[in-house]
Amino acid sequence: MIRSFAFTTQGKLHSKDIEPFLMPTLLADTNLFLWVDLESPTTTEWKSVLEQIFHFHPLSIEDCVSPSPSPKVEEYSPKEGDLFTPYLFMVIHAVDYSRKDGCFATSELDFFLGKNFLVTFHEKALRSVSTVEERALNGTMGIARAPDRVAHSLLDTLVDNYKPALDELGLEIAELEQEALQKPTQQTLNRILQVKKEVLHLRQIIGPQREVLGKFAAGDFKLVRPHLTPYFRDVYDAIFHIGELAHTYTDSLTGILQVYLNMSSNQTGEVVKLLTLITVITTPLMMIGTWYGMNFKDMPELEYQHAYPFAVGITALATLATYLYFKKRKWF
Repeated sequence: MIRSFAFTTQGKLHSKDIEPFLMPTLLADTNLFLWVDLESPTTTEWKSVLEQIFHFHPLSIEDCVSPSPSPKVEEYSPKEGDLFTPYLFMVIHAVDYSRKDGCFATSELDFFLGKNFLVTFHEKALRSVSTVEERALNGTMGIARAPDRVAHSLLDTLVDNYKPALDELGLEIAELEQEALQKPTQQTLNRILQVKKEVLHLRQIIGPQREVLGKFAAGDFKLVRPHLTPYFRDVYDAIFHIGELAHTYTDSLTGILQVYLNMSSNQTGEVVKLLTLITVITTPLMMIGTWYGMNFKDMPELEYQHAYPFAVGITALATLATYLYFKKRKWF
């Protein structure tokens, strides 16, 4: 699906759902900028836009249509024979966390940012894109006055959408902590390891993403106007905070795992202690029973009239003495 919008330099909508053959004409108008959004496009659609209209570099097109595991940003300047104008190509990832599945779902968003155009490419519907599209059409805060402002709004909204996912993750970790303290099971251990794996996955996404946004925050690109650098720096600060929070979650999960292991060890220790006490307390019974179980003919106790009550009494007294000794030592 192709959505396209042409905006004036005042942020007003000029036209939408533009026919592809009209796009080169609009690109030649210095008073307009063009935003083309490709959502789950067919091969014919993305080839029409990326290759035939904008003539982007084949390497950036390849990176765009193929899933990229790591965020990145590259600057393309035309050489002799190239038909494209200078642009930035950027790969960024949106995330969502499902407590039901216990995993992060990542969605890739690709940018082609030029002086008077912005092309976005994504396989799934993204909240950040739909939110910014709505704001642009409504003229909110004049975000549609230039492509770098729209790009900033997309990045800002995308980073803001990390927060609900992190809130869900925080609740999951809090529940795991309570479960590890109160009633740890094998399922608890599995959940701890699964969530820890997902947090590490999140950190692997945020690390390169922070580097990408750091370049925008440092003003490394000429296609981003200097007065917008502080705004990109604000987005960078937000993703930096998210990275620190993910690091904190990793430490928390490591602590919860240690608590789980300690609690499991304590439970095992209690079982071993109980079995040991039972064994020690029943030792007099086993010793006397074993001794008289031999039934030798020359054992005088066998001929004694009160031998049975005597053996029972000795057994009971020895067992009671052992019990009272452990009770005094507060071993149970």
